[in-house]
Amino acid sequence: MTHSGSCHCGRIRFEVDGDIGSALSCNCSICQRKGSLLWFVPRAALRLLAPESDTASYTFNKHVIQHRFCPTCGIHPYGEGQGPDGDAMAAVNIRCIEGIDLAAVPVTHFDGRSK
Repeated sequence: MTHSGSCHCGRIRFEVDGDIGSALSCNCSICQRKGSLLWFVPRAALRLLAPESDTASYTFNKHVIQHRFCPTCGIHPYGEGQGPDGDAMAAVNIRCIEGIDLAAVPVTHFDGRSK
């Protein structure tokens, strides 16, 4: 299934392929503040419909995850990094995906604060 999403103002638009079986809620210093619900997919499953140059990026701690956000509205629709196997991954904020029932998506809580 292909899902469409965007930041609030629409400057950052994307499509992502896959079935949203669950999401992750992390309590690390940035995720807790953003309130993201993350769905991890191979990076190839995420297609930007706007130029990557329209995004801004923030890194912290080990500087291995590119937290992508819109410089206009400030919304964080996705992040990029590598999975445990070394493959490129995307962490899509499902709160930015159109037409899904967030209450129907099982959420796993991850203690990123302790990592």
